[in-house]
Amino acid sequence: MDNRLPYYMKYPMPLMYDDGRTDRRDYEYMKSVYPDTAKRLLPFIEEECDRLEYDGSMMYDEYPDRLGLRLMCRRIYDQAKEAEEDPGEWLGDLIEVMAYQELLKRRHEHRNVRKRLYY
Repeated sequence: MDNRLPYYMKYPMPLMYDDGRTDRRDYEYMKSVYPDTAKRLLPFIEEECDRLEYDGSMMYDEYPDRLGLRLMCRRIYDQAKEAEEDPGEWLGDLIEVMAYQELLKRRHEHRNVRKRLYY
């Protein structure tokens, strides 16, 4: 009796180490099912986060400054309020939640890139 296994059985999970591609794909899908208002806000939020994405940015501080975060969200609100019919307090709250989520994702990716560079 031959007890050898075929190659694909010895290594059953070849995609286990996909470097976060599955996470990115999931995140992109979830952004695609956002409500319409959130989809309209997303470009403003991503643009502001792109502007802050550099080494030494407050985005990558261990504890980002609350005032800096509020100012960032206020800049986004000022840009986005012209596109909305009824920009109330709810719009500012939605912007804060979405901006903090985007910052969290970028901080996570930044940490993973740095780990790969140093290991």
